[in-house]
Amino acid sequence: MNLLHIGDVVGSAGSQFLQEKLPAIKRQYKVNMTVVNGENSAQGNGITRHSMEQIFSAGADVITTGNQCFKRREALPIYDNPVVLRPANYPDGCVGHGVCTVDYGPFHVAVLNLSGTAYMDPLDNPFTVVEMLLDEIETPNILVDFHAEATAEKKAMGFFLAGRVTAVVGTHTHVQTADETILSGHTGYLTDVGMTGPEESILGVEIKPALDRFRFHFPTRFTEGTSACFLNGVLIGFDEKCGKCTKIQRLIIR
Repeated sequence: MNLLHIGDVVGSAGSQFLQEKLPAIKRQYKVNMTVVNGENSAQGNGITRHSMEQIFSAGADVITTGNQCFKRREALPIYDNPVVLRPANYPDGCVGHGVCTVDYGPFHVAVLNLSGTAYMDPLDNPFTVVEMLLDEIETPNILVDFHAEATAEKKAMGFFLAGRVTAVVGTHTHVQTADETILSGHTGYLTDVGMTGPEESILGVEIKPALDRFRFHFPTRFTEGTSACFLNGVLIGFDEKCGKCTKIQRLIIR
């Protein structure tokens, strides 16, 4: 089975580019399941019902998020959808859920969304939470979207889950890394899958206001980039009988 994970979709431009490119990508690479991180997919940051619908209409099967999942309060009802996830290590009682299982008949595929805590919000320990959740998931086919800032924390999670899940894919930094590998001969790993949105930008926003923030240290209003878009993703091939990753390939589509 081929699973495609697409990196953080940024703004309306990224959402539209996804709609334009994803159908052909799925045909070309014979993709059976698509997971898209959509936490920045709304114009002005966060995710809304409109941007969620854009991502699903493009061909996504599951949407993951991260630290911006509740940026837009009007979007809280979207987390009633069983295949729209927020990080599982948010506190008990929080709206939404952090894991879903998609039924493909003879087998199932679980997607688990986690947030890191190094340089991020002080949520529950993601290592403790994932340990508990693995005991509850009844399929060996498990993709983990680890939305984290620190590369060391992402690497640690990869080794922590090596041999126990199909793949651990990092999101959040919007910069695709070049360290794809298969850990312990079983678990696909990539520190960060990257982003989908304006390429000539600073993480998807216009260069000047982002640059001014660093230069002058005063508040600036970020605006969505206007350059041509690109799409970052990772293709994960695995044996659905045992959840073993057999190939991992980064994608950059311009």
